Amino acid sequence: MLNIVLYEPEIPTNTGNIMRTCVATHTTLHLIEPLGFKLDEKSIKRSGVNYIENCHYIVYKNWEDFLSKNQGTFYFYTRYGHKPHSDFNYQNQNENIYLVFGKESTGIPRSILKPNLDKCARIPMTNQVRALNLSNSVAIVLYEALRQQNYIDLLKDEPHKSQNFIEEFEGDD
Repeated sequence: MLNIVLYEPEIPTNTGNIMRTCVATHTTLHLIEPLGFKLDEKSIKRSGVNYIENCHYIVYKNWEDFLSKNQGTFYFYTRYGHKPHSDFNYQNQNENIYLVFGKESTGIPRSILKPNLDKCARIPMTNQVRALNLSNSVAIVLYEALRQQNYIDLLKDEPHKSQNFIEEFEGDD
């Protein structure tokens, strides 16, 4: 089972976008306090649209609280990682896999990263950008893990239109 972990997220629109992605992928979201916003803020609802009511998320008091309640394999995404995110094997669908992302301003603390160096990854990018947007980073990493699991239980065709929606087109949009 795939899980997204946000360590002390600060920007509500990022968390709202991530909540929407979690709903789209049947992924549980773990939020570690303190949060830089209230979960009932309009900006979260706007970015998560009307999907966040279907998001399965859990809030924890701190990192230790989170660790005491969760077991599995943890991967950490940081600009200081030395391996690409795609180098890890996320294929085991029978284990709890936690994809951990840090707060927007400072990332994951070094005190958490250092004992987990072998599980730290970086999304490859140029030297002209320090880091990608948090919600984009989550989507990139999560979809790599889902790809490795062959998108288990996710629809590969649009469910609300004919499977031949494009092929049936005969005129102007």
